Amino acid sequence: MFWRKRTKRRLSGCRSGATALEFAIVAPVFLLALVGTIEVGIAYGAQAALQNAANAASRMVRTGQVQSGALTQQQFRTQICNNIQPLLACDTNLQIDVESYGGGFSGAQFGTPLMPDGTLNPALNNFQPGNPCDVVLLRVFYKWQIITPLIGPMMANMPNNTMLMSATSAFRNEPYTSGVAGC
Repeated sequence: MFWRKRTKRRLSGCRSGATALEFAIVAPVFLLALVGTIEVGIAYGAQAALQNAANAASRMVRTGQVQSGALTQQQFRTQICNNIQPLLACDTNLQIDVESYGGGFSGAQFGTPLMPDGTLNPALNNFQPGNPCDVVLLRVFYKWQIITPLIGPMMANMPNNTMLMSATSAFRNEPYTSGVAGC
């Protein structure tokens, strides 16, 4: 009995395994929150890079650099790719749609980028930079795969934990040729 009391008294102050046990319980939640926060930050940085690339590309179309330089669709894509790397890869996840409209802004019509099944519309792959004074709609889409568990349902807007990032620019081309006095 004396040994029981003594052992009980000695072990009652022993807490050596409690910290390890508490860490084992808290660590997965903490790491998931940390990795999720990092991924959300990188995704929003990538979205900003995508919008910046769309703005730079629209400036090239608006001022007639694309038209007078006779840039092909692939060369135009390369210009955008140079502005989104290293945050985004220039692969099949990137889709660029450039459409011109001869009338004013009210004549510009565009559809939703997502199909009824939630996938990206493959028909949005046009390259029509237009003429002087045309209204142009430039849209850049990127399919971002979300890797952090539990974050996907909150951020995804496509199937398979994929988030569709988009950057848009609508503008009127400048009268970049000498034959056009003004718009």
